[in-house]
Amino acid sequence: MADKKYSRVYVEITNICNRSCSFCPGTTREKIRMTCEEFRTVAKALVGVTDYIYFHVMGEPLTHPDLPAMIKYATSLGFKCAITTNGTLLDERGDELIASGVYKVNISVHSFEGGEEAKHESYIDSLCRFADRASDGGVLTVLRLWNKGYDGGLNDKTLDLIKSRLNGEWKWGTRGARIRHKLHLEYGDRFDWPDMKANFISNSVFCYGLRDHFGILSDGSVVPCCLDREGDITLGNIFETPIRDILSSDRAESILLGFDRRCATEELCKRCGYATRFN
Repeated sequence: MADKKYSRVYVEITNICNRSCSFCPGTTREKIRMTCEEFRTVAKALVGVTDYIYFHVMGEPLTHPDLPAMIKYATSLGFKCAITTNGTLLDERGDELIASGVYKVNISVHSFEGGEEAKHESYIDSLCRFADRASDGGVLTVLRLWNKGYDGGLNDKTLDLIKSRLNGEWKWGTRGARIRHKLHLEYGDRFDWPDMKANFISNSVFCYGLRDHFGILSDGSVVPCCLDREGDITLGNIFETPIRDILSSDRAESILLGFDRRCATEELCKRCGYATRFN
């Protein structure tokens, strides 16, 4: 697998978040931020490994003061950059994010955490103002409503607010709606995150981790997927070992071979509710 090219790599520039959303379990790891120098090391190491860097695992990327500079640097190397954000800082930092050359912005609209009605409406107003500016500026923007089927009707309320604020064709499909060019709304199903303390689910597991993507945590740890929030399956550290060597290690190859046989080789994978959708 040393010469494999991945569809995307998740790079966690920080595991610090300014929210505590119901669909995200967070992490117990030490709270840190990747430095600009460290990020440049990561980006250079990923040249030829992928064309897409996703600023996402744990943490809120917009809490990192150097996010725009990191996006600009990665873009200068030929990467397309995407971020996933809770959207609470877009009023403050949205313009510099758009100016950074970001390719795609995924906004997790945390409908469970809307709070009082006026606060909820103010939050949705902020997201929609950014969505208008970003999509008009050529940035692919996706509003994602999580917890489908478990939201007690809050997603419907949120959707009504968004529809009243964003003009477009609102063409619906199976996963959501195309609002207009470069602007979409998607639903995300609730799932059980993998956890070493969770109950055993199954040995029979297939996953796309290490097949089309992998993750790099803020301390440089390389993990098979973006759901390994604690770094339980750390394959190596990109600051210490060449990424190609990490990805072709015996442990990484064993994980992939196991998935080919629909057999989990790692205990965390046997406790992953998300992977059950691939069975």
